Amino acid sequence: MLTNFDLTTRTRLALPRTSWQLCLLAIIGGTVSASLIVLFIWSIESLHNVLLDDIDHYTSLNDISRFLLPIIGALCILVFATITGYQYSRTGIPFVLHRLKVAYGVIPFRNTFNQFFGGVLALASGFSVGREGPAVHLGAACSGYLGSRLNLPSNAIRTLSACGVAAGIAACFNTPVAAVIFVMEVILREYKVHMFIPIMLASIIGSMITSQVFGPAHQFEFFNSISIGYSQYAWLVFLGILLGALASIFNRYLVLVVKHFQHIHLAKRFLLAGVITGIIGYAIPQAMGTDLSAINYIMEDNAHVWLLVILLFAKCALTTAAIGLGVPGGIIGPILGIGAVAGAIVVSVASDFTSSYANDTQMLSDFALMGMAGFMAATLNAPLAALLAVVELSNQLEVIVPAMLVISASCLASGQFFKNRSIFIMQLDMQKLVYRKQPIEDSLHHIGALGVMQTKLTIVDDDNPTLESKHKNEESSHLVLRQSNKDETPYNYHYYWHEAVLDSDDLGANDNVPRYRQHKLIPLSSRDTLAEAYWALKEQRAGAVYVFDKQQDNILGLITFEQIRQYLLEGKLHS
Repeated sequence: MLTNFDLTTRTRLALPRTSWQLCLLAIIGGTVSASLIVLFIWSIESLHNVLLDDIDHYTSLNDISRFLLPIIGALCILVFATITGYQYSRTGIPFVLHRLKVAYGVIPFRNTFNQFFGGVLALASGFSVGREGPAVHLGAACSGYLGSRLNLPSNAIRTLSACGVAAGIAACFNTPVAAVIFVMEVILREYKVHMFIPIMLASIIGSMITSQVFGPAHQFEFFNSISIGYSQYAWLVFLGILLGALASIFNRYLVLVVKHFQHIHLAKRFLLAGVITGIIGYAIPQAMGTDLSAINYIMEDNAHVWLLVILLFAKCALTTAAIGLGVPGGIIGPILGIGAVAGAIVVSVASDFTSSYANDTQMLSDFALMGMAGFMAATLNAPLAALLAVVELSNQLEVIVPAMLVISASCLASGQFFKNRSIFIMQLDMQKLVYRKQPIEDSLHHIGALGVMQTKLTIVDDDNPTLESKHKNEESSHLVLRQSNKDETPYNYHYYWHEAVLDSDDLGANDNVPRYRQHKLIPLSSRDTLAEAYWALKEQRAGAVYVFDKQQDNILGLITFEQIRQYLLEGKLHS
């Protein structure tokens, strides 16, 4: 049995309000999540230091090694999937979106185990996947597990899971502001004021921890200045339209791969992804890995436009194969690389029309950064997150206006002209994973049952013959009849709520004497929200649920259907 203080704290957390308790839990959860991400990144870099000359530098391997490395990596990932069971192989951002809807962010341990070790192996062996997918999964799993162990209300667990995601993204990229917006725009897909402060605190903690361990620098330090003038804005619009079209094609082919291969056994899919990565990596090593390999190539080598086009197609093919065939990694890292290559291609094309663009390293850097912003925004349908990501990655406020122009053009072209949607939503639709709920349920799952239950109860046993006199003595209480349970059920009693009503047909001399309508109470866990209470009462559209803690005979209070109805009509709860 929890103490009264614990119950009081959980009751406060059940309400959609910012509280110091939730902020403290966000800091703790963010610390644990970020620490796990640091261990994740350290594991990848340790393997890179053993296998490669530098991080993501696959050109340092010989041809045969580049071909064999992804295949060996796929076999190692399969070993871990076999240990946990193939049914626990779902990982990444789409899976987290699904779990936030069906389980308030609580993620099975075996999926998290596969995500950590599978993600390390995938990122170390050259697959074109990113770190942010595992960061989101691991962060949500850590903080969600913390909330679950503390027996918090489900709406508080959901907020903690979002805090873990923010800490994970901030720890992965050292971009705390972009992490907060990414959570609101992509993960939660809603803006609630009471969530902002805990999510911001978790993001700050994530950024602080990764800065202390790996230093304050970003991986993209070569974007240290920007000099885009008004004369280049026409080319930025052209780049945005190109990126919108490319994002639409990329998303559709990725979903097509998911559709055609989702029923094939996981072992065959992983091995096929390894073979495809090995073959393309044999010929084009710059396409392997996340994003640094491709970006370093376009920044360091004055490549011909056709070489850049080949690199673009190779990078798209490797990313489509890896993500579409289920390799445990993220998609944001690769799409940043694809966008940078697309930006470099536009500069190369522009140089044929304007001689001042030829061999201009600064212009190449600027358009690569704009390409990253536009392609991320169009692929994920997350313009604000993409804008803030490039601002923080470049440490340049001057990037805002040109980036907004590219993002606007790419999102408009992608959504309006090519009917593109977020790749995460398209994946969830294709895999038939739930990520939406009815608007009624969306409004109700923010409120925990503990926070709104009515606790003034008068509980009497079924052998008490004076229900009405008992109710008169406790006029402010709800009368609950406790009846011994003779059925084979896991609890000892049934509970019935005697709703006091005045029947106009029976009014007479004793017109102040209430009559009673009896409703059998439905048990509801103290961790549940008003959404679960609504679904329990939806069919009968009357009666009440009783809230219990741990044991179903430990009744704490009740919630009536009338309370829920009044909240849906007026936006506030009545006692």
